[in-house]
Formats: sequence, C-alpha cells, structure tokens
Amino acid sequence: MTSATETPQHVPADKHHSTLRHPAVIAVQRKRAQSVQLRIADQITRFAGSMQFVYIHAVLFAVWMLGLEKSPWPTLTLVVSLEAIFLSTFVMIGQNRQAEISQAKADHDYREQELELDHNTKVTELIHQLTIEIHAAVAAEKQQQN
Repeated sequence: MTSATETPQHVPADKHHSTLRHPAVIAVQRKRAQSVQLRIADQITRFAGSMQFVYIHAVLFAVWMLGLEKSPWPTLTLVVSLEAIFLSTFVMIGQNRQAEISQAKADHDYREQELELDHNTKVTELIHQLTIEIHAAVAAEKQQQN
C-alpha cells in the first residue's frame, strides 16, 4: 500500500520486463546510484555472480595450468586465493545491500501499516458515533410517535 503522497512506480527490472517496484527499493537504489564505490561494487558483484565469470575463469585457469606455469601452480594458487578474498568481500557487500533493502521495505511497510491503522481507527470511531446518533434519532422518533 502506498500513501497518498507516493505513487507506485514502474521501474524496469531488466530489459525484457517491467515490474511494479516497492518505493523503499527505489529509494535505496537511487541512494546507491549516487555513490561511485557502491555502483562499482554492484557491477563487480553482478559480474562475479554470472556464468560469463565462470566461463572466463575456466578458460583462464586452463590456459594458465597448461601453458604458463608448471604443477603445483604456486602463482595461480596465490592469484586464486587473493581473488577469493576479494570476491568474499563483494558477497558481503551484496548481502549488506540486500539487508539495507529489506530494512527499508520493512520500515516503509511499518509506516504505511501504522497510517492505515490510524485511518481505520478514525473511520471506526466515526461509524460508532454515527451509529449512536442514528440510534438516538430513531429512539427519539419512536418516543414522539407514542
């Protein structure tokens, strides 16, 4: 549910689909887009999580092992270890991004639910007041008829 001041927005999830995005997700994405470091981290995380990354590494490791260095590949081991350290950092950055989005959505939803509860409480109170007034008017009319 969106408040009266917010309108749902269609933001492309990818090139082929359009989807309705949560306002909190849009806000977090805009905030992240303003930081060069976060944009770079997001691009690296996106690439490292792709099959293209896997294919490139499979080819590079095969070339390295077959042509650049003899077994037991000490330099390759060092390179792969360093890459694993950096990739694990990008995984944590991605997890932090997801946690930030989840928290923003939860905060937004809580505010919206509180507004809805307040609105429903006011409507219920008005209905109760109208019921009392209608009951009083009907009772008064019956007394006048007697």
